[in-house]
Amino acid sequence: MQIRPYDKSDAEAIVTLFHDTVHRVCAADYTPEQLRAWAPEIPDAAVWHERMAQGHTLVVEEKGQLFAFAKLAENGCLHMFFCRHDVQRQGIGSWLFSKIKTAALDAGMARITTEASITARPFFERQGFVLVKENRVTRAGVELTNYTMEKALS
Repeated sequence: MQIRPYDKSDAEAIVTLFHDTVHRVCAADYTPEQLRAWAPEIPDAAVWHERMAQGHTLVVEEKGQLFAFAKLAENGCLHMFFCRHDVQRQGIGSWLFSKIKTAALDAGMARITTEASITARPFFERQGFVLVKENRVTRAGVELTNYTMEKALS
């Protein structure tokens, strides 16, 4: 298994991983209606490629199979962080976050912020993030809860 920079050829796997993770992993914390509002269908890979190509995006893969990805913006916001449902709690997310943290430090960032789902909040707390505030966001007319969190870098 390796962590490497995002490549355009990863876009299809990333959008599928995102959609599947939302619907499989987050189902314990969000209603079916909320999940459909958050990720109604597998996103357009070309549109997501434009997102992933900006900032610092890393993927975890082995033999062409994608297991996780993370996207850190130049302003220190961790916009995306998803790990495939069947490999969660095996250290892959922590390993990926350590590489994102190193990239942020190398770029001179003082902190990383994120908007964590209910499901992801405990993971980010284990990585040293602190809660800034609870948010209510609306997607497709449906309200969802997430959390603004931040981690100071040193």
